[in-house]
Amino acid sequence: MTSSSTPLHALRDAGVAVWLDDLSRQRIASGGLADLVARGVVGVTTNPTIFASALAQGDAYDAQLRTLAAAGATLDEAVLAITTDDVRDACDVLRPVHDATDGVDGRVSIEVDPRLARDTAATTATAQTLWSVIDRPNLFVKIPATVEGLPAITAALAQGISVNVTLIFSLQRYRAVLDAFVEGLEQARAAGLDLAPIASVASFFISRVDAAIDPRLDAIGSDEATALRGTAAIANARLAWGLYEEVVAGERWQALAAAGARPQRPLWASTGVKDPAYPDTRYVDELVVAGTVNTMPEKTLDAVADHGNVHGDTVSGTQDASAALLDRIEAVGISIDEVTEQLETEGLQKFEASWAELLVTVEDGLARAGGGTGSGA
Repeated sequence: MTSSSTPLHALRDAGVAVWLDDLSRQRIASGGLADLVARGVVGVTTNPTIFASALAQGDAYDAQLRTLAAAGATLDEAVLAITTDDVRDACDVLRPVHDATDGVDGRVSIEVDPRLARDTAATTATAQTLWSVIDRPNLFVKIPATVEGLPAITAALAQGISVNVTLIFSLQRYRAVLDAFVEGLEQARAAGLDLAPIASVASFFISRVDAAIDPRLDAIGSDEATALRGTAAIANARLAWGLYEEVVAGERWQALAAAGARPQRPLWASTGVKDPAYPDTRYVDELVVAGTVNTMPEKTLDAVADHGNVHGDTVSGTQDASAALLDRIEAVGISIDEVTEQLETEGLQKFEASWAELLVTVEDGLARAGGGTGSGA
């Protein structure tokens, strides 16, 4: 297979932006990120788990930890400096893509402190800080799609901050996210801002839905339940695409588009397969539609590059069948709403735990750099 006909290029040709769900200082410094960009990766997403993992491995951060310790930086100041430096440098690596795509791609995301996910004002203030400190036009600030996060999303967009809305599991919440996005751009337009540079994606989580519903189907154990294994996540995402289409066809969005606004692209997140019984490229191959983003962990990215089965649009026109699948899941006794609410709660808990791990790692690093013994002593 020639480089011009790899599955990654087939995704590009089908209108899907391929992003990497990972970042580390080592990846940036080694040229590994630039190599991935050359292969067709046009964006990067991060989260607290990714940062915690990066800080825990190797010595790439030791020099900065020594500098921060010598300057007497607090723990929060050190975490802010370390994470924003990585994201700023990644933004610079992706800047040529940003410029070549007129600002559509070449984006790098950084998440607000997940401990603030239930605090609208603090989330909004942190988004402003991250936007100002990193100071790159191709940044996305990630804000969780909690009930309290929705007005923060609107407020950030209204100020011209580009936003990656994250941790979306339910169709009901996604509809609210779309409303928050439109409202934010309407406020930005009323304030006289140029809408064209204000970008947004909505990160709809995929594999975690199957990982939560499949065990429930197994517990039911009927033939009907067994036949529904592995269907929920893709059906849920395909219905989300239908909601997106409704919004971009509406009058409110059309008025914004006429003023130069760009749509909030659906982003398929959590696309690494968690059940080894499923094909490892499943959540990429089955969610191909122009105008979307698929952000992949490197393992999934490599699998897609090697043997992805990209065979055209696999989303358009699937909404009726997808709704029927979710109805069948409800009919065997599983509440989709209950599952997605639990997934949001668990997702926030996981990110908070990773943030706590990140804090401990940085605290230990500062202590060692300053001659102390660290929190584990």
